[in-house]
Amino acid sequence: MNQNNTQYEKIFQNILELLDPASREQALAELNKKKDTYEDLAPILWNSFGVMTILLQEIVSIYPYLFSPNITTQLLNRTGCAINLLQCIASHNDTRSLFLRTHILYFLYPFLKTNNRNRSIEYLRKATLFLISSMVKNDNKDAIEFLISSEIIPLFLRIIEVGTDAEKNFAIIIIYKILCCDSGLIYICQSINRFRAVEITLKMVLDSLPTTQSLPMAKYVIRCYARLAENQKIREILSKYLPGIFNDMSILHIIKDDNNTKRCLSSLLISLSPNQ
Repeated sequence: MNQNNTQYEKIFQNILELLDPASREQALAELNKKKDTYEDLAPILWNSFGVMTILLQEIVSIYPYLFSPNITTQLLNRTGCAINLLQCIASHNDTRSLFLRTHILYFLYPFLKTNNRNRSIEYLRKATLFLISSMVKNDNKDAIEFLISSEIIPLFLRIIEVGTDAEKNFAIIIIYKILCCDSGLIYICQSINRFRAVEITLKMVLDSLPTTQSLPMAKYVIRCYARLAENQKIREILSKYLPGIFNDMSILHIIKDDNNTKRCLSSLLISLSPNQ
């Protein structure tokens, strides 16, 4: 028996252990260790009897503690492992559509909705944002249209406003990926209120850049503005009310070593110039 077969036997053994409450915690941890090593772990998990139900049970078991300052490390680790395994499934080409179709993602929304700033909850919120960002990483249209239909964009905007730096980075990447999809750009630009909500949040990030000096945030905010400017109606608005940080070019210091972002900013400013 070769080593590959032995490793897969261990995966199936872990799945059997997952079905037993007595060995579930250890099985979750072992499967979590394997999620980045075995490309077909996601379809194995998806097609194994009872696994998805167990993962959802682990997710909902922490709901009563979302507003509590005291979450045990044991419970936090189990829920974190469950989210990580769902991320493995949500980002895999063979299981992503199935994951979306079953609306399992809704079970993770409470981690985004809570205002609890406890570090334990922040860990779960960050894990959820990472799951969503990996799901839309390759501009997957089905994933982006699911997010649009679930009206979750205001939650991402709020996280950009009040979240930790890591949460903000994930959320702004997700907003950018939504804008990259034509249906996402249309959705945000078809309502002036929707556009204003996004633009106000982006401007708030811009205003904070002289303090944070965050290149990732600067890069994605510029790309968001560039994508918004591809809509003619929005381009006309932006040409009149472009944030001051663009006009005085103080953002250039932050992006000075990122040639792609500098080109994107240059193209944005040209598209918004009066001669265009």
